[in-house]
Amino acid sequence: MANSPGSNPISHGSSLGAPLLVPSKEPGWDSGPGSEPQKVCIDDMLQNYCGEFGYWQLKHFVLTSLAWALEAFHTMVMIFADRDPGWRCVGGLGCDEKESNVCGLEPGSWEWEGGPGSSTVAQWGLVCGQKYKVGLVQALFFGGCMIGAGVFGHLSDSKLGRKGSLTAVCILNAIFGCLTSLAPDYSTYLLLRFVTGFSTGGVGLCSFVLATEPVGPTKRGVAGMSTFYFFSTGIALLSGIAYIFPSWRALYVASSIPSILFLVLVVPFISESPRWYLVRGKMNEAMKIMRTIANTNGHHLPDGVSLALDDEANDASNGNQIWKAATVEKEAISGSIVDVIRSPITRIRLFLAVGINFTCSVVYYGLSLNVVNLETNLYLTVLLNAVAEMPAFTITAVLLDKFGRKPLAIGTQWFSAIFCFMGSLTGNVGISKVIRMCCGLLGIFGMAGTYNLLFIYTAELFPTVVRNAALGCATQAAQMGAILAPFVVILGGGFPFLVFGVCGLIGGMLASYLPETLNKPLYDTMTGLEEGELA
Repeated sequence: MANSPGSNPISHGSSLGAPLLVPSKEPGWDSGPGSEPQKVCIDDMLQNYCGEFGYWQLKHFVLTSLAWALEAFHTMVMIFADRDPGWRCVGGLGCDEKESNVCGLEPGSWEWEGGPGSSTVAQWGLVCGQKYKVGLVQALFFGGCMIGAGVFGHLSDSKLGRKGSLTAVCILNAIFGCLTSLAPDYSTYLLLRFVTGFSTGGVGLCSFVLATEPVGPTKRGVAGMSTFYFFSTGIALLSGIAYIFPSWRALYVASSIPSILFLVLVVPFISESPRWYLVRGKMNEAMKIMRTIANTNGHHLPDGVSLALDDEANDASNGNQIWKAATVEKEAISGSIVDVIRSPITRIRLFLAVGINFTCSVVYYGLSLNVVNLETNLYLTVLLNAVAEMPAFTITAVLLDKFGRKPLAIGTQWFSAIFCFMGSLTGNVGISKVIRMCCGLLGIFGMAGTYNLLFIYTAELFPTVVRNAALGCATQAAQMGAILAPFVVILGGGFPFLVFGVCGLIGGMLASYLPETLNKPLYDTMTGLEEGELA
């Protein structure tokens, strides 16, 4: 059973309540000049020497997590750019404003409110028999996200690193977003949204891992749960930006400029992850960052203490390894999704994480996009949805270390499912319209908590060497769910709510088979995880 909140887990799989294990003292061992360094893994070093969440981690966390707002801009801009802007009669004959749509009206007897440049629907006539094209462009965006999550998940674990990958995706987002505003036709727009999705798929993934890896184990859960505040804030800001820029072309430019500002004003002040340096064999760089963390937090990192991977720390604590000097560059350790599938422990975890991320994404993005079917003020409804998510983050963050990851993952999904089922039973006229909107708000409240929790939960299920690859795979599954969501939404009526309720129910059932990770160590290698879990 997991320890109570605030306890100090040992990061190499020993009893969670045991004192910190350090290398055995051989005869003649001392802390003076020429003695062998004490080898500890990153979690132990953060807990005992550097500080788990001091000023350095706070600044790094906030700066890195700002990228979530950028992802919100590039993802949710479709709600406003691809909206049905409404129409009005202009010719008198052959036009009746009581009609629910323009499909049966005479050409020239009506016009779009705000003109043809108000949205892509008005620009290219994506109504009636062409309505499926709205869902298609949104689905292809998420298809690009799915591919990008896998590509940048691998690159951030290997050559580019966390910071390098985050920089690359922000550059691509800025370029593709601005080019989208110049799309001359639907086909070009479709292609540009796909490539924008490709780069957007790596933003949240790289940002989350980079923001949370330098955080200590007892603070990592709350920190991880806090990243989605930035995403929701981005959605809320986007509703204001969309109100100011009613033209879809101007909106794409306005939502892309923040990516440029992030690259210029924020990225230079972000550090690479010391965990990535460690698994890549860059010991000097990893130790430099750890010393900076300790100094900035007002702590002291002794010269006789050095980093080790968790499986090496296990060997050292048992006296099975003679350590070289801390400055020696070690051979890089790498892993891939093949290693995750090969291990029986991580294989079942990956399959469950994939299923949960898929169903959760169908509900979260489905409810977010379904605001167009509620026939309420679009800007206000999107703002309320974004605000509704934030209390979910606060509540789950408070309860995270009290009840654990597993009960919350189950409870939040079933909470959302209940209100989605209720929404499917209500109408869309009069007071029923308000009730359905409230069901949508409560549904997204519950699923936002799950969606946020899944990042920290999934990250804790896998070791550093394959963490981003596993997260990338889970994110790809989430994007598959997001691909399906627009096609569910365009069906309209109460059917989307019914689908979302079923998905929430299934997701909660899958979560019941995952192990609890509360106060468990964050392993670096597959060997360390397997030894720790079997101990």
